[in-house]
Amino acid sequence: PSEDMITLMWSFIVSIYSIGGLLGSSSTGYLAVRFGRKKSMLLANIPALLSAALMALSRLSGSFEMIIAGRFSAGLCAGIHLGTHVQYAGEISPKKLRGFINVTSSVFFALGKTVARILGLRELLGSQSLWPMLMASCGFPALFQLVMLPFFPESPPYLLMQKEDQEGCKKAIRQLWGEGHHQAEIDDIMKEKATMKNTKILSVLELLKEPAFRWQLYMTIILTATVQLCGINAV
Repeated sequence: PSEDMITLMWSFIVSIYSIGGLLGSSSTGYLAVRFGRKKSMLLANIPALLSAALMALSRLSGSFEMIIAGRFSAGLCAGIHLGTHVQYAGEISPKKLRGFINVTSSVFFALGKTVARILGLRELLGSQSLWPMLMASCGFPALFQLVMLPFFPESPPYLLMQKEDQEGCKKAIRQLWGEGHHQAEIDDIMKEKATMKNTKILSVLELLKEPAFRWQLYMTIILTATVQLCGINAV
């Protein structure tokens, strides 16, 4: 192919990740309610492992289409995890540590990018012979989570609010926070459940049309847009 066609193909390979991320994050709400936070994260590891396999074998197969499919699958996994991980981490943590635990997602997000940049150096995995291994490295954290996450309980609020499993909720709380009197936490979840019964869940279109959320929406859009101007993409 010509140089222009190579540039076009590579641009598509880079950008397809965001399309996968958009689809993954759009399905997060449904998956988190339908399967639970824990199972949603376990399911999200399947496209990550598929992505790793496709990109690892792309050079051997001589197929750039496999890289495109792999990048799309990786984006799908990232989109699902971005929503469910923060939700799960916040719900399983004690109230006094909830803010701190939620912030750690941003810290590890940045740490993951840093490790990827280092591994991408030509002296490490960014060489002509090892780049398929670099692109397949997303499979290692997915595999680690797939092995370790089954040992963790489901989110207590999910068990109580969506499944109405009070015993399962108490068991999960004891497993997470140890033995003790946790009735106050259960009461808080019950209050939240009662509040949500009177709260209408809005679709994206309804959210855009709702005047009460207009300023919050403006603020979110402005913050998200200005992040792209801070220089992180150039770095």
